[in-house]
Amino acid sequence: MIVGKLIAGIFGYFLAGPFGAVIGIFVGHTFDRGLGSTLSMGSPEQLEKIKNVFFDTIFQLMGSLAKADGHISASEVSQAEQIMVQMGLNTENRQRAIALFKAGSQPSFKFAETVDEFKLLCGRHDNLKRSLLIYLISLALADGEVHSSEHRLLLDIAIRLGFSNQEFERLLEMVLAQHSFAESAGGTYGSGQDIPEAYRALGIGADCTDKALKRAYRKLMSQHHPDKLIAQGVPEEILKVATEKAQEIQAAYELIKNHRK
Repeated sequence: MIVGKLIAGIFGYFLAGPFGAVIGIFVGHTFDRGLGSTLSMGSPEQLEKIKNVFFDTIFQLMGSLAKADGHISASEVSQAEQIMVQMGLNTENRQRAIALFKAGSQPSFKFAETVDEFKLLCGRHDNLKRSLLIYLISLALADGEVHSSEHRLLLDIAIRLGFSNQEFERLLEMVLAQHSFAESAGGTYGSGQDIPEAYRALGIGADCTDKALKRAYRKLMSQHHPDKLIAQGVPEEILKVATEKAQEIQAAYELIKNHRK
């Protein structure tokens, strides 16, 4: 888009000559980026469609993950039900989620078609694809670990979404570290033994600079910011996972920051 650059450049020229035009173009460029980002999110109808597809995809793939080892145990059903309770689903959405979970656990379910439909609608928004994958990893962690069969399916989903094997493994390591870090010390985050996990939770090494640390923290917090995710079409019921991730990231950052003082 060039609307902002054109208008601001002309206005700047008349105010301060060629130098003013340069400043105006810079300001206009910033405006165009913001406007383009807003327009790219689409209409309210488009956002509603994204919310529905995100919701459907999450619960169908949750059922597929539960069935990944060939059968669904009573504990997996209980975990799925507990997740729905934690999400605060109303009666209608709870029934819808259960139906989707059952559909995803059927032998006839083809995860590739579901992922492709999601990618067709949301694929240009990298944060939505990343959020979907993070949520699925978090759901797989409900029993404390990602089993080999779940790992294989998660990797297949990630590749279908456009992530490389290496990108998936880095993301998986980071989410596992966030989970482990949150579990350690009962959520008090005070022990020096938690420091290595805290670094992994932020996806950085212990030898990073303070500037790199802050940059990694801000990037992760931006990716998990509830307002941003809602604006991109993530259903409000699913935001609890993002909120928990943001709390884990915040705690990891504060622990590292205090440790470095």
